[in-house]
Amino acid sequence: MAQTTERCGTCFERIGARGPAGPDTTRTILGGFIGTIAITLMMYFVAPVMTGAKMDIAAMLGSVLGGSWSAGLVMHLANGTLIFPLIYAFLLYAILPGGPAVKGTTWGAILWLLAQVVVMPLMGAGFFSANTGGILAAAGSLMGHLVYGTLLGVIAGAARGPRL
Repeated sequence: MAQTTERCGTCFERIGARGPAGPDTTRTILGGFIGTIAITLMMYFVAPVMTGAKMDIAAMLGSVLGGSWSAGLVMHLANGTLIFPLIYAFLLYAILPGGPAVKGTTWGAILWLLAQVVVMPLMGAGFFSANTGGILAAAGSLMGHLVYGTLLGVIAGAARGPRL
């Protein structure tokens, strides 16, 4: 199948039988893993210093999964290592602005906004963490998500060519 060049937002990308260009999948997953480790360490060690309150994402997610802290941790690691990085690489990379670091940081900001507006209220923490530390908790979460996204973007790197 012949490849063509199509206009996509503000970028040109090669689209053919293989799909749009994006970062290397292995590097993207590695970036998600390292970013997940970084945000997790920030939640357990930096956030309590900033807010004076414990932030336990595994317990919060585990409460949705029947109360299992371990299941919550597995869900957190799967989201951060596989699901969010693959959404970034396959769906968003071509349309996010800037270079890899800016793309990743933007994705981190989007994830933070979704967490604060959708996930936290569903888990009882309130809109922008109003019930679990308020603005300090939301700011700490923003810092963590920006670090996550930046690491993801930098490690995943630039597009490698059309997807297989």
